[in-house]
Amino acid sequence: MAARLLYCAAAVSALAVLAILAFLVYFSLPLFQGDQLAALFSWHWRPLQNEFGILPMIAASLALAVSSMLVAYPLALGVCCFAHGLGPDWAARPLLVAVRLMSSVPTVVYGLVAAFSLVPLIRGASSGSGLCWLAALLTLAVLALPTIVLLLDNQFQRLESEIRLTAAALGLTRVQEMLQLTLPLSSRGLVMAAILGFGRALGDTLVPLMLAGNAPQPPLSLLDPMRTLTAHIALVVATDSQSAAYNSLFACGLILFLLTVLVNLGLRRIRTGATAHG
Repeated sequence: MAARLLYCAAAVSALAVLAILAFLVYFSLPLFQGDQLAALFSWHWRPLQNEFGILPMIAASLALAVSSMLVAYPLALGVCCFAHGLGPDWAARPLLVAVRLMSSVPTVVYGLVAAFSLVPLIRGASSGSGLCWLAALLTLAVLALPTIVLLLDNQFQRLESEIRLTAAALGLTRVQEMLQLTLPLSSRGLVMAAILGFGRALGDTLVPLMLAGNAPQPPLSLLDPMRTLTAHIALVVATDSQSAAYNSLFACGLILFLLTVLVNLGLRRIRTGATAHG
């Protein structure tokens, strides 16, 4: 009975995903015909001039996700290495508890704190408003850090239970065990954490909406305002439901959906490879 319920739940989940994909494809098809495709994939979003290019939002989404991961991933790896041998034992548990508490804080709280603390600092150091790529990427890095840390922590714990006797027999210290055994054997987990963190950063809406400035232009500098796909969808839906600007959102949703699918396929490929080598 339990197995049938699980199969039914899996089938419902799969059908829901397929229904979302079919919905997005159906409403996006008219936009991928004739001159509308070239207009859609252009660098100009000017609704008053009937220009609805979404390339600035695509570039902003990828730039923000990649840059935030360049900050979050090394920090997360450092936290895990510190907690699993590079730091004192008395500090490891409180550090991981603090990271778990960070994962339970709502996203809007991170955005609110950054808007009243980080944004004024950036505004004082530059000539802009402070709502820019830099403010969004730093906040998003803090937001994604607990996800990466918790995944790496689970990976390290599992490996340490398997290699502890080997490390003791070789006379390795905790630091040597971490650097010479745990990290090299965690290569798949390290890649998986990076992919999952990238997906977390790519799909966030509130942080870019609150802190990135929401300017539909290609980001050329860390101090430039930007608008991501998720923030773009939220902004247009809140103000419009009839025009071509609204219709272009289905293409934005389809692109986000496909990017999410690619992230999940990457995770699945890593898991499959790990199982095959296990």
